Amino acid sequence: YKFLFVSPERLKNELFLERFKQMPVNLITVDEAHCISQWGYDFRPQYLEIASIKIFHPSVPVLALTATATKRVCEDIQDKLEMKSPKLVQLSFARPKLSFSVRLVENTLEKGIEVLSKIPGAAIWYVRNRQLTHQITKALRQLGISAAPYHAGLTIADRDRAQKEWMEDQVRVMVSTNAFGMGIDKPNVRFVVHYDLPKNIEGYYQETGRAGRDGLASEALLL
Repeated sequence: YKFLFVSPERLKNELFLERFKQMPVNLITVDEAHCISQWGYDFRPQYLEIASIKIFHPSVPVLALTATATKRVCEDIQDKLEMKSPKLVQLSFARPKLSFSVRLVENTLEKGIEVLSKIPGAAIWYVRNRQLTHQITKALRQLGISAAPYHAGLTIADRDRAQKEWMEDQVRVMVSTNAFGMGIDKPNVRFVVHYDLPKNIEGYYQETGRAGRDGLASEALLL
């Protein structure tokens, strides 16, 4: 194998570690590295222990990747991955083709649908709870807009099917809690609407940043 993709939890598995010791590894990459700070101190402490595997391949370089790390989070990533004299490459957070809008409205559903009808292409509609994913999906479908709900309470099969149909443009709108989006790289997402505010500005930027990956003009709307 040329590429092995594992979760932080797998790095504590004895069978995996025995195999890892024998592998001809030439690069250790931590993707979505901001999760070290975002989740490591809360419900996935294994993110804080990723560096422990370095002892088996001490000369192998470590690459940490993230799109939303603040200065403090960058420092935390470097500390927890035990990076010595790291080289930091940081590009601008600016997304010149992504338009950010905030609208104060009485009927958020109506406004979201109004804007959605004016913008062609795939969309993600973020909501605060599971019940809303089904309610908004139903409302969109009644208007002839293909949509699918997505949240952690669905079965793996249902989530996989919804994601596959959306990725293949069989479904236009993914109506989701923040359970959806990590690692998604769909180029033609033209519109991301937020029914509610995420917990923090990093979360908001992460979620809106899933629009316009192809560099074309896209919209982010907060209702």
